[in-house]
This record gives sequence, C-alpha cells and structure tokens, in this order.
Amino acid sequence: MQHERAPRPLPLFLELLREVSERDPALARDALAGLKAYETVPRRERPAPKPEIARVNGACLRDHGGSGPPVVLIPSLINPPRILDLDADVSLTAAIAGMGRRSLLLDWGPAEARKQLTVAAHIEELLLPLLRSIDRPPALIGYCLGGTMAIAAANVAPCERLVTLAAPWNFNHYPAASKGALQDMWRHSESAAKSLGALPMEVLQAAFWSLDPTRTVRKFAEFGRLDPASDDARRFVELEEWANEGEALPYPAAKELIEQLFGEDRPGSGKWEVGGRAVTDELTVPALHLTATRDMIAPAATAPSGRSVDIDSGHVGMIVGSARKTLLEELSRFLRS
Repeated sequence: MQHERAPRPLPLFLELLREVSERDPALARDALAGLKAYETVPRRERPAPKPEIARVNGACLRDHGGSGPPVVLIPSLINPPRILDLDADVSLTAAIAGMGRRSLLLDWGPAEARKQLTVAAHIEELLLPLLRSIDRPPALIGYCLGGTMAIAAANVAPCERLVTLAAPWNFNHYPAASKGALQDMWRHSESAAKSLGALPMEVLQAAFWSLDPTRTVRKFAEFGRLDPASDDARRFVELEEWANEGEALPYPAAKELIEQLFGEDRPGSGKWEVGGRAVTDELTVPALHLTATRDMIAPAATAPSGRSVDIDSGHVGMIVGSARKTLLEELSRFLRS
C-alpha cells in the first residue's frame, strides 16, 4: 500500500548544493535531479509499531519477537528507533530474534514527555525502570549514543552482557575540527534551544551534514540514477526520512551532551555520574564494541576500552548496508558464547 508523505524541506541541502556547485557543477546538477526524484517518489505505508510490554512515562519497550534470554536494543536519543527495524530484509531486531533471543526495542517516545531530562536522567528515569520491568537481567545492545547510555546503565543495573555499535565513550578522541564545529553550532543555537526547550532536529542534521558535505550531495546524485521502484531506492527514502524525522533533543539533554560529554569528556575521564555514581567502561560483564572504520559521527577512536571489532563501513552502513552481514556474525557469535 502506498500513500503520499511529503519529505521535510531541505534548505540546508540546497545551501550545500550551492557550495558544491562552485567546484563540481556536474555533481551539483545530478544531485538536484536526485532531490527532485526523492521529493516525488511515492512513499510506502509504514507498518504499525510492535506491541508494548512496558511503559514509563512516554518511553516503552516493544516486543520484536523471539524467545529465550532477553536482549534490549537501545537506540540513540537523536534519531527514531526504526533504524534498528528498517524493513523486512534489514532488521537488527528481527535478526536478534532469530538468534535464540527475545528481542526488545526501546522507544524513547515523544520529546515533549521528557523535556526536563538530561542524558543521565533519561537513563535514570526511563531506561533503568524499563530494564527492571523484565523478569531477568537482559543483554544490552546500544547504537550510537544509545551505546554510551547502555554502558552507563550496565554500571548501575544488572545485565547479562553488553554490546555497543558505533558508540562513543572517549569524547576527547574526536577530531578537533569536529568538536570545534559542534561548539560553534551550540554557541549559535543554545539561546533558541533554551527558549524552545529543545534543540530541533534540523540543527542536529546541519551538524551531521557539515562533517562531509560533498558526500551528502553525492548520495542524492546517486539516488537520481536508481530505478524508483527498486529496493535500493525505497531503502534510500526510508533512511533519509529516518535521518530527518527524529524528535527534537530536549534542551537539558542537548546541553549535557554538548558541554559535558563532548566539551569535558566526562565519560572518558571517569567524571560522568549516573544513578549517583561515576560510571566507567570497565565492566564486570562480558562486553563487545563494534566500530565502523569510516565512521565520522562516532569515529572508532572514540570507542570504549575493551574488546572491539572494526567493521569496514560507515556509521549507518554497519546497521543497514552490506556490512551488516559482518555485524550480525559478530553479534551471533558473542550472544551465543
């Protein structure tokens, strides 16, 4: 079934397109054609959310099937959780259910319901109570900032084991240029974010796109060459909408993330407190950290200490691209060990 779902306006993309056109007019022309194709391609109806098994305020755990010891998948606060269950062919939640595990996906819910929460308070007031609602300590799998939060949760709540996927912990290991750009963005946007009570997704997207503007333009040029009816074209649209439709980041969470995690590297320096105690990446449970070698959002150098495996991919590609095969093999081996 199909229905019309207009894409979010892309003024930032048009500015990137103008910049790229000055040095590569052919790429800019192809990207503009790709953008037109993206705006007009029919959207498919999304499936209904999976059933809830527990709810705390606006956040909930959704049952994605499977049986056996529970696994809780923890997405980032910044983008929707559906990246971990993109479609029937690309679904980390379904893969976990097929590994002899009960697959549970955390849905953080609307930002309005958690507008007073810092990153640490999201863990204390939402994640930990949801974990306690399960009848046995679960394994935790956290993606991106969700992995950072999963490590903190594993310090203060029982869990069976832990996996992080492209998750930063040592924030001082980010390139200086990336950290500087993020701080510049925050200086220009904090006042408005404080007034709004949240940092809008558009501002966050601007920060992500600025990491590699040429690649952002190139992917639309490549989309324009795809058959609009192909699986690749459909998945591109799903990914772009996932990237652009996230909830705003509550102001207290944005302030802690940018000033204390990025600015002061509190996790990496052992000064981040969650649940009344300093949290560390040196855990007493088995842990595995999967990193992406071409990740610009959470570079491998920022990963937690401990056992890690590098995957030849980018930040999102390790979850939904061809590299996911390697990721699933490592996950299966670790969860069955």
